[in-house]
Amino acid sequence: MNKIHSVCVYSASSTQIDPLYVDAAKRLGRLLGEKQIRLVNGAGNMGLMAAVADATLQAGGEAVGVIPRFMVEQGWHHTGLTELHVVNDMHERKQLMARLSDGVIALPGGCGTLEELLEIITWKQLGLYLNPIVVLNVKGYFDPLLAMLAKAVEERFMRVRHGAIWQVATTPDEAIELLFTTPLWDASIRKFAAI
Repeated sequence: MNKIHSVCVYSASSTQIDPLYVDAAKRLGRLLGEKQIRLVNGAGNMGLMAAVADATLQAGGEAVGVIPRFMVEQGWHHTGLTELHVVNDMHERKQLMARLSDGVIALPGGCGTLEELLEIITWKQLGLYLNPIVVLNVKGYFDPLLAMLAKAVEERFMRVRHGAIWQVATTPDEAIELLFTTPLWDASIRKFAAI
């Protein structure tokens, strides 16, 4: 069993989405709070980012946000978090979120969420991030991305062993379980980064 004290959750800031996604984010937040797993996220005050943070806090947990200064200047930051780290740019944001986490869960989201997920997958492929990565595939949202990643393996742009970089869950409960049970990645895998 992995020691999971904090988890980075990537997710949408959109407010125009199916309530099913909001329910999943709230359930994930409640589980994190109840299990005393610290949430790390992008500190947004809307959408799934706010929903997971609020639910974590309401369940007695801690929520740590990391957000670039320009977003704070726009008033896009959550003001009720346990900690708020204001950084210079998006790159620094992603680095700090990864550094503060013992694992990653990706909830559905747009380009920003997809970019964060693909970057952390790339870091793991290169042996730069060794912790579990879980794709929380609510309502089959990530099916096209998972099919694309399978195609990359099939067409030999990635090795078969790279398919173990991420795990897929369909419920928040399963996502939390996978954080604890997914074997940590071996840094020596970087020698297999090239095909």
